[in-house]
Amino acid sequence: MSPTATTLRSTVAAEMPVHALMTRELTTLDRNQTLELADHLMALGRIRHLPVVDEGRIVGVVSGRDLFRAAFAEALGCGSKARRRLLRSIGVKEIMSEPAVTVPPDTSARDAARLMLEQRIGCLPVVQGGVLIGLVTETDLLRCAYAL
Repeated sequence: MSPTATTLRSTVAAEMPVHALMTRELTTLDRNQTLELADHLMALGRIRHLPVVDEGRIVGVVSGRDLFRAAFAEALGCGSKARRRLLRSIGVKEIMSEPAVTVPPDTSARDAARLMLEQRIGCLPVVQGGVLIGLVTETDLLRCAYAL
């Protein structure tokens, strides 16, 4: 492929709007649910980020990293029953990252990647009219870059 074609493809991918890359079918949490549920949802769905909503509005995000930090008991050698008890006792609202850093659906992949790097986060909830419509992740952006 010629250098001009490569540059053109790179530019097109970088300017692709996040609505073309995002996941639309989301699993969400309510701020009053427990980390035990978050842990189950992440394990079952093989996902790393769960948007937290309150009356349809995004209020935060729980990541696998947040969950790991909260579940320090396992790292201290406690068994799985103690870990489950601990996760059952902690609410999502206690560990979620808030406020959620969000983007509108027309945000370019380049701008989304820059924002994620600047904020040191692994996902961006995509919001339109105050309503959560999708989630763009590091993996989505890597897929876009890999397609070059």
